[in-house]
Amino acid sequence: MRESILGTSELLRKGSVSPVELTAHCLARIENLNPKLNAFITVTAESALAAARQAESEIRRGDWRGPLHGIPLALKDLIDTAGVPTTAASLLFKDRIPAEDAEIVRRLKAAGAVLLGKQNLHEFAYGGSSMVSAFGKVRNAWNPEHIAGGSSGGSVTAVAAGLGYGAIGTDTAGSVREPAALCGVVGLKPTYGRISARGVIPLSISLDHVGPIARTVADVAVILAAIAGHDPEDKASVDAPVEDYVAALGRSFQPLRVGVPKTFFFDDLDAEVASATSHALSGLAAMGADLRHLELPVLTDRTLQSAEAYSFHAEFVARSPELYQPETLRRIHTGQNVSPEALLECRRELRRARRAIASIYADVDVLVTPTTPIPAPRIAELIQNPDLLRLRELLLLRNTRPINVWGLPAISIPCGFTEAGLPIGLQIIGPHWGEAAVLQVAHAYEQATAWHKREPMS
Repeated sequence: MRESILGTSELLRKGSVSPVELTAHCLARIENLNPKLNAFITVTAESALAAARQAESEIRRGDWRGPLHGIPLALKDLIDTAGVPTTAASLLFKDRIPAEDAEIVRRLKAAGAVLLGKQNLHEFAYGGSSMVSAFGKVRNAWNPEHIAGGSSGGSVTAVAAGLGYGAIGTDTAGSVREPAALCGVVGLKPTYGRISARGVIPLSISLDHVGPIARTVADVAVILAAIAGHDPEDKASVDAPVEDYVAALGRSFQPLRVGVPKTFFFDDLDAEVASATSHALSGLAAMGADLRHLELPVLTDRTLQSAEAYSFHAEFVARSPELYQPETLRRIHTGQNVSPEALLECRRELRRARRAIASIYADVDVLVTPTTPIPAPRIAELIQNPDLLRLRELLLLRNTRPINVWGLPAISIPCGFTEAGLPIGLQIIGPHWGEAAVLQVAHAYEQATAWHKREPMS
């Protein structure tokens, strides 16, 4: 298994490994594998090597900034980077170069991370396949004939293939967790308001979350620690205490109460997904978890997302509709006729749902579900049957979408593989501001299994 962020960080701190060597290695892998996976839109090799040299100099003189210092990461190309294009995988923004970094980019740079470039995605994050992009479809690192998922498909397949040690994605209906499940890595969506979204091109401002992606739960905890926290210039950001997420991994629940919402989340599962999830739940029980079956009221209406997406794009659509991919344009138009009154009621319903779901955690510590009901579909199937694309995306995002509505923290971790070698993910969902609890349970399960140790063929 490739070295973790924490393990590599120790080597960097001791001087056993150079940030320049790490960065050069990642850039070489990108050059070798990106033509096959199409994970990156922009590779910032020159600035990455310059940042690596600076990190090496700082570490040598004892100015160590923490566990991300000198670690190569990358960003979904929806996140503003000063002087570097942020395209949202669209011709509309292909020449857009922001003047300022997003707040999360500023925090990563302050932590000493080396940024390798900008990663491909489903255009404007409006989909769960990453097949709709002005820069071409993203492919799964485990089998390039299958989708990587979306919308953070480039970020996730890059991490799976070792093109960097981690990445930052966005998640409006599951766009970090769903592709993480399909590509066999770890993806976390934090509580709504935990990580600043300032400087991130929005899809739906009431549902958008920013989250870390990495190969292990501990690595996700390290990245989360660097980017979490209040941003007074982001209206959605909440000034809630931030825990030491890495230290929290060593703690355990006694006993652990696991809620299993069978209805909806376990409906019509692929047989291999159902089997892997059942084995995972048995594993948690063997570790001492008390499994409790419960019912959850699930909202499936997508009006809020549609209306907010149209609100952002309305002027662009009126001016330059030809610069959108046709399928993205169709999806944007679904929110065109939502009245202000209907939108206001949607936002009221969202607030009610977020308040109501909190009561569930009086009886359980976390909820556990399959991340996706099916493994990654074949790209050829979706090309040959265009009408299947949105149906498959909606199915893939079925189990993750409600968590964005509730604003709860949730993680996807590997829990098995199909006979064909495609990854299967397990979703662990905590209470508001319960990222530490989610990470603890995920880490304990991860350490008790070996799924995270498997790697795709290069």
